[in-house]
Amino acid sequence: MARSERLAPYYLVAPAILIIVVLRLYPLLLGVNFSFTGDGERNGTAVGLDNYREIFADPLFQTALGNVGLLVLLLPVAVAIPGLLATFIYLKVPGHRLYRSVYFFPAVLSPVIVGAIFNLLLAVDGPLNALLGSAGVGPVDWLGEPDITMVVVVGVHIWATFGMALVVFLAGFATLDAALLDAARVDGASLPQTIRHVIVPGLTRTIQFVFVTTMIGMLTSMFGLLFVMTSGGPEGSTYLPEYYVWIQQGQMNRPALASAASTVLFVIMLVVGLLQIKLLRRSGRED
Repeated sequence: MARSERLAPYYLVAPAILIIVVLRLYPLLLGVNFSFTGDGERNGTAVGLDNYREIFADPLFQTALGNVGLLVLLLPVAVAIPGLLATFIYLKVPGHRLYRSVYFFPAVLSPVIVGAIFNLLLAVDGPLNALLGSAGVGPVDWLGEPDITMVVVVGVHIWATFGMALVVFLAGFATLDAALLDAARVDGASLPQTIRHVIVPGLTRTIQFVFVTTMIGMLTSMFGLLFVMTSGGPEGSTYLPEYYVWIQQGQMNRPALASAASTVLFVIMLVVGLLQIKLLRRSGRED
């Protein structure tokens, strides 16, 4: 093989790699370096780990990290919903063409619009509490109770974004061997058995991809909802690291501290993503 032919693949990927390095990796390294400098009077001065010590001692950042744990716990739900709906569409349940459009529709709405809609629906005197009142249940302050507000906001985020994961699952179904599904039907397998023994093993890579991208989306794409629905409240209970970063940079004018929080967020995404892939691969081998 000629030398030019061996190098051809590298020539093809070189522009993409250059773009990633210049627009992604280099700014990331600059941000990490900036997180070890000071703010205000100490601007540009090396301060070591002072910024990291400060954010980890901040109760708001501790709450934000606790909410990351909540996101991890709710992640299987966020993946299972589009997965099950994609399964029903793939199996051609009655009205599946209509459902495909209806399920994807929320994904085209901006977080600001979604947040405004649900602020109205979840208000103390809103339609949801009126419906509960007709059933004899007292009104619930969905966006004012620290113990439930974060779960509510995450639920709204899942509703607003699962359409994209649904499309990914449907694309994954295109690679599934239809003969396996036919064999499962002939053997009399139930729907849960078909999902567990045929669909899940056949979509392992798709599931891995959806898990990782959904987790990244939950960590980095909820700012709009949080800002419109709760503004971090009540009592700071709905803080996430990205919202904490915006507060430090946009309101407190502390870019170095915000860079430290951003670095922690990046490390969290990296660790969680790698752990998810490892666990999913292990479960796939066991199946």
